[in-house]
Amino acid sequence: MNLNRRRLLTASAIAVTSLSTGMVWAAQPVVEIIAFAHPPVQSALKPLRDWLATQGKKIRVTEIDMESPEAEKRLVAVGLKGHIPIVVLVDGKYKHTRQDGSAVEFVSFPNGPGTPAGVKGGWSTDDVQALLKAHKS
Repeated sequence: MNLNRRRLLTASAIAVTSLSTGMVWAAQPVVEIIAFAHPPVQSALKPLRDWLATQGKKIRVTEIDMESPEAEKRLVAVGLKGHIPIVVLVDGKYKHTRQDGSAVEFVSFPNGPGTPAGVKGGWSTDDVQALLKAHKS
């Protein structure tokens, strides 16, 4: 009986540990950057990448070269097509709502440093940061 009780306690401890670890992973936001690997795209993404690098393991970041077959499949999966220089997905979506209730899409160039002159994007690194900070709350 002692052996069965010990196994039950061990199995329970493993289950609780697995569940709590799973909850931590589920809460971790995922950022996917799908972008061309050349200027001016790279310089436009620098502020976002720099900020993401400071987040350590709080945020999982993946990058896909826009010219790869994987990027084409991913864009189709999220409902996009055409010549798009940058797409940033947060938890699999590029469309989000700002805290003020306005819509934002993380598609094309962001506003800010590194974006080519004359190009005005509809989003900024601050929009991504605000969304991810709200995600943690």
